[in-house]
Amino acid sequence: MIILTGSSLTLADMKRIIFENEIVSASQESMEAVAKSREAVEKIVANKKVVYGITTGFGKFSDVLISPNNVEELQLNLIHSHACGVGEAFPEVVSRAMLVLRANALLKGYSGVRPVVIERLLELVNAGIHPVVPQQGSLGASGDLAPLSHLVLPLLGEGEVFYKGKIVSAIEALSIEGVAPITLQAKEGLALINGTQAMTAMGILVYLEAEMFAHQTEAIAAITLEGLRGIMDAFDERVHMARGYQQQIDVAHRIRTYLQDSKLTTEQGELRVQDAYSLRCIPQVHGASWQAFEYVKEKLEIEINAATDNPLIFDDGNDVISGGNFHGQPIAIAMDFIKIAIAELANISERRIERLVNPQLNDLPPFLSSEPGLQSGAMIMQYCAASLVSENKTFAHPASVDSIPSSANQEDHVSMGTIASRHAYSILQNSRRVLAIELICALQAVEYRGVDRMATCTRELWKTAREITPTITNDRVFSKDIEKITEWLKGFDTREFLLEVTPTKQH
Repeated sequence: MIILTGSSLTLADMKRIIFENEIVSASQESMEAVAKSREAVEKIVANKKVVYGITTGFGKFSDVLISPNNVEELQLNLIHSHACGVGEAFPEVVSRAMLVLRANALLKGYSGVRPVVIERLLELVNAGIHPVVPQQGSLGASGDLAPLSHLVLPLLGEGEVFYKGKIVSAIEALSIEGVAPITLQAKEGLALINGTQAMTAMGILVYLEAEMFAHQTEAIAAITLEGLRGIMDAFDERVHMARGYQQQIDVAHRIRTYLQDSKLTTEQGELRVQDAYSLRCIPQVHGASWQAFEYVKEKLEIEINAATDNPLIFDDGNDVISGGNFHGQPIAIAMDFIKIAIAELANISERRIERLVNPQLNDLPPFLSSEPGLQSGAMIMQYCAASLVSENKTFAHPASVDSIPSSANQEDHVSMGTIASRHAYSILQNSRRVLAIELICALQAVEYRGVDRMATCTRELWKTAREITPTITNDRVFSKDIEKITEWLKGFDTREFLLEVTPTKQH
């Protein structure tokens, strides 16, 4: 069980929650802070004080006063009017993450909701009732208003949810699990939808999968190096220490570890003096992406413990301050950054594919074909990879530099962070397919060189991958191979695998 406090959640915790269905609960101390914050809201309503979002309308309607008799209707209207997301639903794991993140933000005790609201959010998580939330429609400032409104609907017994592998009405799933819908009170609707939880939840999924993907790129690049008889001098620790980037040093170390006992790699001058950049500069390029990942991880771990709604309640209700913590710019920029980092790993992978298949760039059979001319071999797989990396370049255009005013120009600068996170996930899916193609080609190349001469690590990886995709002896529908390898990579932790097979002796 993971206990939420509003300030201690980590990406490692989120990995357990969304991928391993870990149970969650709220700490008693945090719930006490929530209750105290709620008392402040009730005093504001009773005393008819003018406070944004509690006794006023929203956005451009912030100057419209609302009667205490209408506070429930105000909150319900807010959710209904803002639940206008469109398009395909976020993946179910993202919906689960959104529930957890929203509960964690409310547990900070600055939002003024009743404890029962948080209890219901966590009941949905623990019962596996995950709201169906459309992906499109958020500007990423004033929070992820449209997505989070769809997230709230099931709390009210409305909308649809993912439940036990199906999409059903929320009220059906709530009834089965014995979870009672709630009626929102003053400020609660606003507190639930003012936040960055959609872009952040999607960002968490992107980061966790991208981290695994980045490790896979190195292991597969190591097989490519063997297939092309790469020069290992470029990975010498002294070269990378001389520049000083730790991530670059680490990538070079991992490549040396994977290939430490290979008989297929070469030394400079043995076959040629230098390799092309897509081989020689693996540590520099991959290391730069790792630098971006570390930046993104830092921002995500701040955001998942942040109060991102508005207004915020301080000093037992004596200060209720309207601010802009719902603005998604920090995550928007982070998602744009990770888009570039992932896309570059795919770009250099595609260039390695070209070196594996182009007979003008290697001494392997043209396009790795068993019968060049009669059979095309991997020729069109490289086309596919080129198409995917080109598409990535359109997705990599930064979303965060765009802004469209909304709410009659009251909200005149927005982050588009949810678009950035969604595009990052699209880039990741494309990039994984590019990497699958590199692996298929690299496996074929090392077989021409001699599998018995491969390093211990890479040979074990070759054995495992060959259980998914057989040797190319004749042309076939390679789309099936690409998709099988892609699906396998989604769940294949290269780090754990290589830890098991790496020789203990290093040179």
